[in-house]
Amino acid sequence: MEESLMKGEEERLGGVELRVLLVDDSPVERRIVEGLFKSTGDMFQVITVDSGRRAMEILGLNEHKTESPDVVEHKVDIILTDYCMPEMTGYDLLKAVKEQNFDRTIPVIIMSSENEPQRINRCLAIGAEDFIIKPLQTNDVLRLKNYARRSAISPRNGTKRKMTAELMAENGATDRRPRLTGLAVA
Repeated sequence: MEESLMKGEEERLGGVELRVLLVDDSPVERRIVEGLFKSTGDMFQVITVDSGRRAMEILGLNEHKTESPDVVEHKVDIILTDYCMPEMTGYDLLKAVKEQNFDRTIPVIIMSSENEPQRINRCLAIGAEDFIIKPLQTNDVLRLKNYARRSAISPRNGTKRKMTAELMAENGATDRRPRLTGLAVA
């Protein structure tokens, strides 16, 4: 049964459709980004909202759950959010999503027209998958598919990452012996 679930997830991620929650307070920006998604083919289903609070409702993270027909609780593959928004910033939304214990991680990508290294580092430090400087390009949109694939294949098991033998070899660490440089034997 688990194998068929993985196969279904792989087929969906193989090019059929990824559900993207697009969060931006600017209607013009939402239309532009949604147009970029549509120009890449049928692989994206875009749900657009105008605020972090509305995104929380869509994700089922608000205090007063509504029975709105567009509530997709936890069925979002990627969240793409603007950083600067009134009431709730993209950073605040990122924190709220990362604090949840979903069955799998939902990649959150922050976008902003301001290239501020401190802001970028702050978002990446708490778990943003990427930080994209506006205006978004077609290549930025296509990269989102890879983020969704990684999150679907790797369920949330915590934040520890194992280094494979391949990566160790690439990094010059061919064996696991500790280095004892400078150790004096009595």
